[in-house]
Amino acid sequence: MSQILRDLYRQNPRQAHLMLLIVAVFLVIYFIPAGTARFDNAVLEAVYLTNWYAREHVILCLLPAFLIAGAMAVYISQGSVMRHLGPAASKPVALGVAAVSGTLLAVCSCTVLPLFGGIYKRGAGLGAAIAFLYSGPAINIMAIVVTAKILGAELGIARAVGAIGFAVIIGLIMHLIYRKEEAARAASGSGRGFEDDGSEKPLSVTALFFLLMIGILVFANWAAADSPVWMAIHAWKWQVTLALGAGFATMLVIFWDWPLRPVLLIATLVALAALMAPDTPELAFVLAIIGVMLLATAREQDREWAHQSWDFTKQIVPLLVIGVFVAGLLLGRPGHEGLIPSHWVSAAVGDNSLTSTVIASVLGAFMYFSTLTEVPIVEGLLGSGMGKGPALALLLAGPALSLPNMLVIRTIIGTEKTAVYCGLVICMATITGYLYGNYW
Repeated sequence: MSQILRDLYRQNPRQAHLMLLIVAVFLVIYFIPAGTARFDNAVLEAVYLTNWYAREHVILCLLPAFLIAGAMAVYISQGSVMRHLGPAASKPVALGVAAVSGTLLAVCSCTVLPLFGGIYKRGAGLGAAIAFLYSGPAINIMAIVVTAKILGAELGIARAVGAIGFAVIIGLIMHLIYRKEEAARAASGSGRGFEDDGSEKPLSVTALFFLLMIGILVFANWAAADSPVWMAIHAWKWQVTLALGAGFATMLVIFWDWPLRPVLLIATLVALAALMAPDTPELAFVLAIIGVMLLATAREQDREWAHQSWDFTKQIVPLLVIGVFVAGLLLGRPGHEGLIPSHWVSAAVGDNSLTSTVIASVLGAFMYFSTLTEVPIVEGLLGSGMGKGPALALLLAGPALSLPNMLVIRTIIGTEKTAVYCGLVICMATITGYLYGNYW
């Protein structure tokens, strides 16, 4: 029988894979413990968690972030950014630019790979390319805001600071380890230089454009916290958001040459929605986003913005919904159990010991997290007894690495460099998580 199966695989591996997939799905469905109290409750918890996530975080957090990500792909000059990552740039500048640039990206550990491969093969230094590779999925603006809002400001700040530091330190270590090889690579002229493709807008205008959008995203999601200053800002969050929105609309008319009447119409509808339904700010947000995208689509010079934003939306949202549902199914909501008993989690990562932190780092490195799915997963783990140190370690290692991510990186920089990079991420996530869990 085994010989027959091997022959079938050699003759048509694709059909063999399909057959194995069908058999596996059938066995899973056949042996699902439907009707048992734990399974039925886990399904209900998955529905509850997905419903809560859609109500609380999609409209105010994800949708404006998709607009920012789409605008980045259109209005930021790739040539000017790449010039700062090239071999001619100073190492502090290259590593700093690469590390901080991730805060404006919205990519997962696999989506960042083509960007990483492109800048490395075109001549970026290994250190800067690695810093970009880590920072892209680890510290994008969506992940920082969602982490702070759902898991708390303390963990959100720790993740942001830790990830930026990781990007710089790991990039610097990789540069130092392979500096002779990189010097020879630069001397041989491998990789083309970065040519500035120009930008239609002045840098100050483009920077203000993105700062206004990021400000709207941040203040709209400003959560309550046990801090007088934080709560003072929270009390005025919607007034600040409204002011930023008005400034953004004014900028579109003055600097982006958008027609005044349609912009005023959208602004009026948004204002009316905010006044008539003050307890449902999501309505005003949806109207604003739909209006901006419709106007962008109607303008040839801005149509690509809408297309890029839609590409991010259709790429991320399905995986995000699936990830949230699976997290609820396996782990339930905080205070509620899913399929996995909470005492199992507590036994593995339920304290801030070094062993628990190492387990969290290694598991996070091999698991695949699409953008933002790590947040509800960690939230479920925390609710099931996970220590805050292992939680931070998972947040620092998980989004930046995954098994498919490692396999692709190997084809770009080789087995040795890939192993060193992955080892550095796991080690630093473990050390940072352990220190945070025991001494913060």
